[in-house]
Amino acid sequence: MARGRRHEGTEDLPKVKFSKEAFRESLMIFRYLRPYRGIYITGLIFIALSSGTTMAFPYLLKRLIDSAHGDLKGPFAFTPGGIALTMIAVLGLQMVFSFMRIYLFTRVGESAIADMRKEVYARLIMMPMDFFAQRRVGELSSRITADISQIEDAVTTVLAEILRGVLTLIIGIGLILYISPKMTLLMLSVIPVIIVIALIFSKRIRALSRKTQDQLADSGTIVQETLQGISNVKAFSNEWYEIKRYNSSITNLVKLAVKNGVARGFFVSFMLFSVFGAIVLVVWYGAGLMQAGKLSFGDLTEFVVYTAFVGGTMAGFADLYSQLQKTLGATQRVRDLLKEDIEAIPAQEAPLTHKLLGNVALEHVAFSYPSRSEVVVLRDISIQVKSGQQIAIVGPSGAGKSTLVSLLLRFYAPNAGQILFDGVDASGIPLAELRKQMALVPQDILLFGGSIMENIAYGKPGAPKEEIEAAARQANAHDFITSFPEGYNTVVGERGIKLSGGQRQRIAIARAILKDPAILLLDEATSSLDSESEALVQDALNNLMRNRTSIVIAHRLSTIRNADQIIVLENGFVKESGTHQELIQMDEGLYKNLSRLQLTDQ
Repeated sequence: MARGRRHEGTEDLPKVKFSKEAFRESLMIFRYLRPYRGIYITGLIFIALSSGTTMAFPYLLKRLIDSAHGDLKGPFAFTPGGIALTMIAVLGLQMVFSFMRIYLFTRVGESAIADMRKEVYARLIMMPMDFFAQRRVGELSSRITADISQIEDAVTTVLAEILRGVLTLIIGIGLILYISPKMTLLMLSVIPVIIVIALIFSKRIRALSRKTQDQLADSGTIVQETLQGISNVKAFSNEWYEIKRYNSSITNLVKLAVKNGVARGFFVSFMLFSVFGAIVLVVWYGAGLMQAGKLSFGDLTEFVVYTAFVGGTMAGFADLYSQLQKTLGATQRVRDLLKEDIEAIPAQEAPLTHKLLGNVALEHVAFSYPSRSEVVVLRDISIQVKSGQQIAIVGPSGAGKSTLVSLLLRFYAPNAGQILFDGVDASGIPLAELRKQMALVPQDILLFGGSIMENIAYGKPGAPKEEIEAAARQANAHDFITSFPEGYNTVVGERGIKLSGGQRQRIAIARAILKDPAILLLDEATSSLDSESEALVQDALNNLMRNRTSIVIAHRLSTIRNADQIIVLENGFVKESGTHQELIQMDEGLYKNLSRLQLTDQ
């Protein structure tokens, strides 16, 4: 289990550069809004109506005040009661418009974000193995949860508030300019100062927001790693260490969040002081105009209310701007995931067009892992496997045995040489079809947290219960499954923690039997079991290997004595090959030496 500190958890995170290109890429969110553009446009109309009714209120308030002073003349001079009823009607419309605005934007936002989550998840699980080898699970989980949640908040709330604020600002400035150009210019004199301060603070807020997001992702990574490796945590009695590690991460998160809050607080406080300070000057100036008879009390009230709307909107932009910075960062990270190359795998199940017979050939294969290309794992490997044969791969640790399995499953492509299936180069067979006709039973079995039936059925989704039970019987798993009170509906727990090693192994074998693969890959499937469990599992494996091509990586040489051919690897080379009897008779042979060591250990 990884035990990296904060800098280890975030050093591989994509760094967000807020260039024009990054901003344009961030607009990819609108691609997800496109299917709902009708509802989105309707929401924009309701934003305009909501802003219009809001801005009508100060005008009606002015008329109400002027009517009380007897200043209204002409055919539209309503009584105070009539104007008050009109104001109530406008408030009612405002309530309806606001509800529709929030409802429509929420509906569009949630639907668009759901589409984004689906696409990001689909692309994430179709990434090549090298992508996962270089990233931590917690980091990827944060991208699909925390970052998309940040985008969701922006689409459903922030974007609508920005649009409403812009409309309020435009209408408000136009109206106060109409009422009194001089007072408007006095009011707007603070804007250049606000812009300069905003530019200074925005850089600081943006940097702190990014660091806060990175730290949040790191704390999530710690939780995920700890829970995934909970057996190791408890075995080493390191609960205190994990608590300390998580507490340290959260403390750093709080510090960064507080720093971010302080910067935002200074910015918002300055905005409020500047805007409402300007309102005080405007009111003072307007009071002088009113005393001079150049402005009515209703006009001054209307101007002050409109100015308060404009000022409040400008002050609100500070917080919206901070949220927008977070969203741009989150969008860029999600965008980085979507730009990664994926494997050529269909998102939907497709019928087989290339049926494998089970012949496998490796011709002069060489390989190094992309993350450490200087270390050659396999060197000039050539192996021939005929359909139905059982081939065993043995050798000391680090010889490249498990790497062979990864290459056969095309988790990686060889750096040199060819891998052929039935004489066809592996690259010429659709990847999904190739893997669909192969089954892997590894040493470390991963079961999903659902029921036993769901885990077996993973080998053939949608299989009837009868087929699942038949597979379990062949895997020597039916008896222990039915001994549980809930039988096949027994929940196995996270990673199958409720089951023993032998039970998990037999469920994995049942899953492989149900899949009915043309080629079977066994990666030290019995090496960690006790003698009783090994006997049951080995019997199940014999049922599984019958009449199908099997490539077995073996730790216990006693389990492969009957293999058609045994390949002995050392330092990435094929050191020896032959049957058990042929290899055991080689003087000073590596296989003979390994066999002697195991007998000595026993």
